[in-house]
Amino acid sequence: MAGSVRSQLRVTRKQILAFRRRVGALDARLPKSTKSLRHAAWAGLQDSMPRAALLSLHARVEGVEPSTWEHPSLAQLWGPRYQVYVVPKRDFALFSLARLPEDGKSRLRAEQMAKKLHAHLRGRRLTDRETGSALGIGNELRYATTTGTIAIRWGGARAPELWTVPAAEIDPADARRELTRRYLHVFGPATADGFARWAGISRRSAADAFASLEGSLLPVRSPLGDAWLLAEDESAIREAAETPAPVRLLPSGDAYFLLWGADREMLVPRRDQRERLWTSRVWPGAVLVEGEIRGTWRRAQHKMQIDAWARLSRERREAIEAEARALPIPSRDRPIEVVWEA
Repeated sequence: MAGSVRSQLRVTRKQILAFRRRVGALDARLPKSTKSLRHAAWAGLQDSMPRAALLSLHARVEGVEPSTWEHPSLAQLWGPRYQVYVVPKRDFALFSLARLPEDGKSRLRAEQMAKKLHAHLRGRRLTDRETGSALGIGNELRYATTTGTIAIRWGGARAPELWTVPAAEIDPADARRELTRRYLHVFGPATADGFARWAGISRRSAADAFASLEGSLLPVRSPLGDAWLLAEDESAIREAAETPAPVRLLPSGDAYFLLWGADREMLVPRRDQRERLWTSRVWPGAVLVEGEIRGTWRRAQHKMQIDAWARLSRERREAIEAEARALPIPSRDRPIEVVWEA
């Protein structure tokens, strides 16, 4: 796989986006269940913006409540790129140990940091600020998460709490291989370089993970260029597109637009619109209308500001406003008021 990819399957932009929406449960919400929550969090739910993971769940699963992010089947950690993530508890190792550096110096740094935290915490739950202050360290304490032994809880307001957990009995390479499969299923067609950037691991580790799956991958030619797809997903990407949902309000960092480079250009072809979605600072949310991103949204308390990129029909605007009012936002004492940018 080190050389050029020989294309076999040709897919269009329409097929790719329909496939990603389908596997991401964005065309039709799933009935609420532990299985559905795991499905929605198959590639993790970024939670760096307060309660973003909750809103990502709401976009995919019926009956999501303000407390659903704390469901017993879910857990929080510093996941890919050391961002806060909500992940299936049973898959904790895939989002932590899979990212353990293979480079000796970097791995030693992660393991030594984990030892410091274990010795200091001694079974206690402390905030990262308390822990960092006591040990004289800052955000580098997050390096320990790649050992698979650090869990966190961040409610979105105060500093996150952290504590130690037993490491899973799985080889990091095996965990990385499964995380690669997750990435390919949710973000496919994809490349090893894309996986490296998303996971926050070295390009060599990502390339090795892709190579270990070579027998189960299908080379694809797409608007993204040469890429790979799980062979088992070939029939799904060939399927006719389903009727997309009328509206979904995707939070900052949602997996559907957690993209870089050519992937961004494919999802949002116009450059000026890409600059409004993927800003240089905190990203806004995305307004998904009938399968296409048609604008962005931001919320402050009970007010939601929507920047529509083109004129929307009255029916679509009403659907967006209804979706906004249905968001499971915790501690909301007033209904959401939608403000449309001129």
